[in-house]
Amino acid sequence: MLISSENVEEECEQTYGFLPCTKTWLGNMFLILVYGYLMFMAATYLSNGSELLLEILGPGVVGGLFLPILGALPDAMLILVSGLSGSPAEAQDQVSVGMGLLAGSTVMLLTVIWGTCILVGKCDMDGQLTLDETDTRGFSLQGSGVSTDIWTSYAARIMAFSVLPFLVVQLPQALSSTSGRHLAVLISLIISLLLLISYCVFQVFQPWIQERRLDYVKHKRVMTGFLKHLKKHALGKLCNADGSPNHEVIEKIFKAIDLDGDNRLSKAELRAFVIGMHPEGMGLGEEDIANKVLKEFDTERQDDIVDLDEFTLGISKLLSLVRGDGASHHNADTIKYIDQYDEESKLEHMLLGDSNDEGGEVVENTRKTTIKAILFLILGTIIAAAFADPLVDAVDNFSTATKIPSFFISFIFLPLATNSSEAVSAIIFASRKKRKSASLTFSEVGVFLAFTISPMIYGAVTMNNVLCLSVFLALVYVRGLSWDFSSEVLVIFLVCIIMGALGSFRTSFPLWMASVAFFLYPFSLVLVYVLDYIFGWS
Repeated sequence: MLISSENVEEECEQTYGFLPCTKTWLGNMFLILVYGYLMFMAATYLSNGSELLLEILGPGVVGGLFLPILGALPDAMLILVSGLSGSPAEAQDQVSVGMGLLAGSTVMLLTVIWGTCILVGKCDMDGQLTLDETDTRGFSLQGSGVSTDIWTSYAARIMAFSVLPFLVVQLPQALSSTSGRHLAVLISLIISLLLLISYCVFQVFQPWIQERRLDYVKHKRVMTGFLKHLKKHALGKLCNADGSPNHEVIEKIFKAIDLDGDNRLSKAELRAFVIGMHPEGMGLGEEDIANKVLKEFDTERQDDIVDLDEFTLGISKLLSLVRGDGASHHNADTIKYIDQYDEESKLEHMLLGDSNDEGGEVVENTRKTTIKAILFLILGTIIAAAFADPLVDAVDNFSTATKIPSFFISFIFLPLATNSSEAVSAIIFASRKKRKSASLTFSEVGVFLAFTISPMIYGAVTMNNVLCLSVFLALVYVRGLSWDFSSEVLVIFLVCIIMGALGSFRTSFPLWMASVAFFLYPFSLVLVYVLDYIFGWS
């Protein structure tokens, strides 16, 4: 009996000395499901806690630092424990679980989840844009799809650039060099940490950057709309054939606006003139428009009064803005050309998105919400820290029992546990069938609302490529492990570059693109298998 007991202890080592363990494939499958569900709960608690905290404190430091890091915490925990315990030889064997999770999480988000969001969020397409909440064309490959704002394209570019550390650490093997591999890991770790810091700083300041760009585009639309309003009331052309201002016509308009005849335009007179001028999709009233026009025209004395000289100079600037370098002078004064410029500004405004499109909820009980958020964060962190190691052990034991490489098990199953909350949030948000919802689905960077949901696809992948990779590289460097993940790196690089290129240079995604995304998931698995077990890369 004693020998039997010793054999059992040799065969099955309990995590923490008390958690259940088994060497059978069925038993370990059960443990993977149980521990995987607990990691899913940890990710959900962290996500909910960070969202509640964000509702109270807003974006900036919370949205830029805490939210992305907390979203990647379960993955980072699993990667850390995969190579932290045991001898270096045991760690080298188990660390493939961490690489499988890193690759599987990235590939699943950019393929299965990305494609699913296209399917559930599809609307009828009208040129570069989609018609919100309009889905009458069924599964038309070209006539149905989603469109996003320009910030989503920026997020895709950042994600594609974040694969740089993978390339650096892979250089010695690409050059067939046996020396300098440990140094390459260190350099890649430094680059990854710098990218992580840069990304968080960008997240902190990005709402301010977007607000400034939106203000500029809105200002352009108001000024162009004012110019169109002037044209409707003008008795002649605003500029001469040589492009110079037509002083006679401009003076007539000035006198028509100057109701009290004091040769000066006040805010009240400008407000009276712009009645009925409502730029589409901006929510501006006559008071707002009058203030913007007054600020644009009152440039000499800045006394909230516009005289004839300032009015003429302002009209001249607006005509120059519309005319640009590519238009002949006689075309700059036509309604058709002004309309064309206004349409371009309107498209730019729609591509930028607008934080006023959808509002967030007001937090009524701040103290109660804060306590709830902190409890969620603490509970999520404890669960992730406690059950990451048992889950890795279960995956490793299941791999041993079934003879299936642990990389493939962790590639397929672990992302379902750690990224399920993000995937569900992304799919639900995409199902609203609105351009704003689609933008926030694919990118976590953007307006305030983008920080009130779980980190979405491009943002989550970027954190995988910088934060989770930093943890993995630090583990490899400190424990002196060998970097032997050429096929895995190639898969991550290909998927990130292909999907990053699709998202970087366009803001509309027809339905057929979902098939490209879905194809890349099985292709990635097959590619790793062929490279490792047929060509012997591993």
